[in-house]
Amino acid sequence: MIEAAADPTRLLRRGVYALLIALAAGNMAGRLLAVNAVNRQELETSRIAQRVADAEKQFLAEGLREDVLQAKLVAAKQLIEREERRQRPFLSANDRSRWLAIRALADTGSFEIDPVMDANVWNTIDMVQHRGRDGELHLYSSKPPLLIVLLAGEYWAIQKTTGWTLADNPYEVVRLMLFTVQVMPTLLLLAIVASLAERFGTTDWGRIFVVAAAAFGTMLTPFAVVLNNHTIAAVSEAVALEAFVRIWFDGERRWRWFALAGLAAAFTAANELPALSFFALVAAALLWRNWRMTLGGFAPLAAVVLVASFATNYWAHDSWRPPYAHRSATDPADNWYHYSYTLGGKERQSYWLDPQGLDRGEPSKVDYAIHCLVGHHGLFSLTPIWLLSAWGLWIWGVRGTTEQRQLAAGIALLTVVCLTFYIGLRPQIDRNYGGMTSGLRWLFWLVPLWLTAMIPAVDRLAQCRKGMAVALVLLAFSVLSASYPTWNPWTQPWIYNWLQSCGWRGAV
Repeated sequence: MIEAAADPTRLLRRGVYALLIALAAGNMAGRLLAVNAVNRQELETSRIAQRVADAEKQFLAEGLREDVLQAKLVAAKQLIEREERRQRPFLSANDRSRWLAIRALADTGSFEIDPVMDANVWNTIDMVQHRGRDGELHLYSSKPPLLIVLLAGEYWAIQKTTGWTLADNPYEVVRLMLFTVQVMPTLLLLAIVASLAERFGTTDWGRIFVVAAAAFGTMLTPFAVVLNNHTIAAVSEAVALEAFVRIWFDGERRWRWFALAGLAAAFTAANELPALSFFALVAAALLWRNWRMTLGGFAPLAAVVLVASFATNYWAHDSWRPPYAHRSATDPADNWYHYSYTLGGKERQSYWLDPQGLDRGEPSKVDYAIHCLVGHHGLFSLTPIWLLSAWGLWIWGVRGTTEQRQLAAGIALLTVVCLTFYIGLRPQIDRNYGGMTSGLRWLFWLVPLWLTAMIPAVDRLAQCRKGMAVALVLLAFSVLSASYPTWNPWTQPWIYNWLQSCGWRGAV
């Protein structure tokens, strides 16, 4: 009662947060239920119809009795439907790579994906080839195996409980798993953002704006319908941020917050390599604040994740180095991306021997920087709400408390480090904007930090109608970009498509 009297709109704000989170949950779940490779539907239907008609003509020509003809026709149709299946709940080679590894590990006990691949549904370009423990060449997912191992455990539990398999029930298994590992964790992220808005915000409108931006104005919600590491990394970073704030701002000295910070920060880095900078910064800050509790609480849980990451990689590939580190230009045996393989009776070459379109990489670092920031995949052009985050960092840096200035400096440093890593330090083949994707997905893990940095800026704008109008326009354009990939985030951004329609041929 005392708290409510001190802040009479607190309960109302919480109700609005719950409303926004419920709307986001329904939005993501609806998109998830609609996930299907509809671009393959017409081909599948026409192929089945043609082959069934051919089979019927053949049976009629054989002069079979009606009952025999119908029985053979039913059996033939079932076989044809299995052979011609092309629709799938996997929307990209990226997520199919992970699903293949999950299926292989749970169903065969091996990371080798070639036994479960086929030409129509179960295939990917995101794979590598190297010798397995049997001495033979095999194909493997190029994705880090720690997350794959964890999700294979969930798939195994679903299989044993329901009898569903990815081979026979892909839609049921995929949608259930995506709801548990993508949608539900994203709701946790939204709840944490609401908590941070309550902590740092000073106006009702500003706090609600930040939660609305988190629910609808970032590229995380479109990606909740596909299996990806970026959403998971953003969620684990939000958890680490909540624990860090409690320690740094509230003076928490309970072991559980240090342990949670260590576990979540390390798991963020395990899913996003540049997030090693986040892990290192959090570890250094907590060591400076309380080295005993950091070594006793933070470090052991972080070590568990570190050991698990290296151990699963060695389990999968017989190497301590991840697949992307095996790209030698001088040693063919240590270049896992250059290979050939046979699938569906056809000899095929690795896609990475001749990548197409954006996968060739942007030759100019200047052009790449422009398009990453304000161009067709731009942070500020697609999601201009991040302009408010940049302003918020300046406000805290100049007028914030000591702790707020420190937090702002940390967020700014991590942003610069990440942008420098991807724009300035990567070779041309890696300067590909994340491939066929609706946003610069490699930066998604920074979303919780940027939403936090936005708070002082929107509080400032909440003081006048013109300021609120500006913020709402920025939010509207951000929601537009997040809504443009209606059910498949593995599509080009609207700015990219608009430029193409205007005759631009800069990246094809």
